[in-house]
Formats: sequence, structure tokens, C-alpha cells
Amino acid sequence: MINIFYNLLLWLILPLLVPYHAYRSLSRGRRTAFMERFGRIPAEELELIGDGGVVFVHAVSVGETNAALPLLKGIRQRFPGKKIVISNVTETGRSVAQKSKAADLCIYFPFDFPFAVRSVLETIRPEVVVIMETEIWPNFIGVAREMGIPVLLANGRISDRSFGRYLRLSWFFRPVLQRLSALCMQTPVDAERIAAIGAPAAAVHVGGNLKYDIPVVKATPGQVAEIKAKYQVPTGCFVFTAASTHEGEEAQVLSAYRDLLARDPQSFLILAPRHPERAPGVAELIKKEGFPFQFRSALDGSGPLPAGGILLLDTVGELAGLYRASDLVFVGGSLVATGGHNPLEPAACQVPVLFGPHMENFREIAALFIKHCGAEVQPADLTGLKAELLRLSADAALREELGRRGAGILLESAGATDRHLNVMASLLGQGGTRG
Repeated sequence: MINIFYNLLLWLILPLLVPYHAYRSLSRGRRTAFMERFGRIPAEELELIGDGGVVFVHAVSVGETNAALPLLKGIRQRFPGKKIVISNVTETGRSVAQKSKAADLCIYFPFDFPFAVRSVLETIRPEVVVIMETEIWPNFIGVAREMGIPVLLANGRISDRSFGRYLRLSWFFRPVLQRLSALCMQTPVDAERIAAIGAPAAAVHVGGNLKYDIPVVKATPGQVAEIKAKYQVPTGCFVFTAASTHEGEEAQVLSAYRDLLARDPQSFLILAPRHPERAPGVAELIKKEGFPFQFRSALDGSGPLPAGGILLLDTVGELAGLYRASDLVFVGGSLVATGGHNPLEPAACQVPVLFGPHMENFREIAALFIKHCGAEVQPADLTGLKAELLRLSADAALREELGRRGAGILLESAGATDRHLNVMASLLGQGGTRG
């Protein structure tokens, strides 16, 4: 009965989905996107995976895709004969997946209509499906189960904020969770929560957080110089990067930057909105505040931008490189109530990190940063952010120490990839083979 109502709702919204996604696909020159969302993959794309065994990995957007990269690398190493297909929902997620070159084929995840799901799975016929974090699509999981394709929920987490909602809707989620072959949750708390919602306890594993398994690499002075030249970042400046910012945060970051310039005019800000399509609106705010700036997409290689200016990142997939040329990084989504973003990516570059009070989606990671680096890494508000920015900008030795401690969190917490691959190994061979 639940499934009937769910599918009825999908059919009711179909008339809205078709024109909207047809327009987006055509207006952005991505004709195949519309076909893929409805389960049709062009033959020329399928040639990229041949007729061998396939591992299908779904990562909804940028964060999930970045978290999946260590796992994709591990699949390559442990199962070298397998082809990898990765699907995304967002355009930014797909862009990151394509630039990473970690998969043989990148596609858009199908809408959760049974006909679209079945078309994709019958075309690719994966040996195993891996769904990153807590993407629960009833028809996709159900059709895979009917076809004998095992489904692994990887890097699963249930946030404090969403747990109560999941519990209230456990009547809906329990039948779906029961169809999963295995669930690798990040922490024991996440494992307990997913079992309470309805997952079979015997299928639940504590796999750890894949986001800890990114390599720790500190850029050499030569590499830093090369990155700065590429992005026209002035040399000799203190480089402050505000990453993955949301509406309401850019104004606070600019206020903090103004205070920094008042004390040290030889500073430079790299500002990266979480959603690049917001860049024009952020640019208007920067103009209003009177700062010189340049869009990343408009850099012309003519030489360094001025000290006291701003590089506004309006592209996807370049932030990780800019972390390596930064002296301090603030991770956004945390001064406003959106749950925060991942501070491990800049920490892997041995760069000191700050984040605000709203880190509900990364509670475990935030707690480790506070434990290893001190409570100061999490200023409670704009006043605290300003104080830490001024303190750290004036103390290179402290920045070096905090960068080392942050990188140590990754080194001490690594190992999730191997645990996930062990579970995946037990599932491989149970699914289909293309022919």
C-alpha cells in the first residue's frame, strides 16, 4: 500500500518534471542529461564500460562525490577487473566526478520511477550498487533487489536533526531499509539509529567515515607558487580562503576581511560560494562593500591581482587546489544553520581550519578538531571569527602547528575504505553481468 501511494505521487509530479528538466538539459547543452534521468543511456557512453563486471556508485552531489573518491580508488586497486559507473543528481556533483577521472562512466541518477530505474539497471547490470550516505530511493533499491543486485549503503550517517524525522516515518523507511544487502555506517551511534529506524541489525556494520581516507599532502613552496601564479593570487600576502559559503555568510566574511585589512593590508581573500550559481549575487555584495575582485572564470593570466582584493570562485572542482595555497581556511555552512561542510579537505593540505557553531552534519569531525586543535577553531559568531582571524594571521608558527594537528586527525582516523571494501567483497558476484 505504501509503495502504491509513493508511486502515485511520483506520477502526479511527472508533468512538472518533464518540461523543467527538458528545458535545463537543452538550455545548458546537455541533451543526454534528460535521457539519463529517465533511464536512457546513449550507446556511445556504454562503450566506456564494455561487457565486464560493473560497480555502480551513486553520490548525490559534491560532498558525497568527494567522500566516494577514496572508495573508488580502493575499488580500482582491489578489484582491477571491474568497471566503475558513478551517478549524480546535481550538475556540480557530476562535474567533480568527471574531473576526478575516478570512474569509467559518469551518468545522471535516474528519477525514482520504476521504468527509469529498471532501464538503467538492465542496461548497466551492475554486480553491486553502492549508495553514498543516506540516499534512500524506494524504487531504485526495490528494483535492484528484484533483479538480484545487492545494494550497499556506504558512509551512512543519521544526523541529530534528521533522526527524529526518520523515526516518525519509520513505517515508510523500514520496508526500504530491509531490502538493503548491507549498511556501512560512520559511527556506532549512526549504526544504532539506522537499526532503530528499521534496518536489519545483522546487515549493519560500523565502517567509519570515508572522508578521513583522503591523502595528506602538504604543498611544497614551488607548488604553492605555481598555484598562486595560475589563479593570479598575489605573492607575499596572507591568503584567507572562505570555502563553501552560504547566503548570510558572505557578508560576515567580508566584515571579518575588512578588519584583517585594517591591520594587515597585505592580505588576500579567496571567496568560494558553495553553489557557484550564487556567484553573481555575491559579486554584487562585494561591489557594494567596495572591495576589488575578479571572477575565477575571468582570470586572464595578466599578473597577480592586487593585495586587499578578492578572487571570487565561480567554477567547480578547483577549491582543493586553492586550499594548498591558503594560509587559513574558514569552512562555511557553519555560521548559518545549514549543518556545516567538511573541514577535512583543507586539513589534508596541512592548512589550519576554522568553522562556525552549526556543524550538525559533521558533529564527529568537529569534535575531533576541537579535541586536537582547541575550542578556538569553532568561533561561536562573527565576533569570534574576527578574533581568530586576527590572532592566526599574526602567528605563522601557530598556524603551522594547527595545520599539523588537523592533518593528524586524518592519519589517526583512516581505514574506512578497507572496511567498506571488505563488506563489498562479500557482495560481489551476487549481481548481474552485462553481455
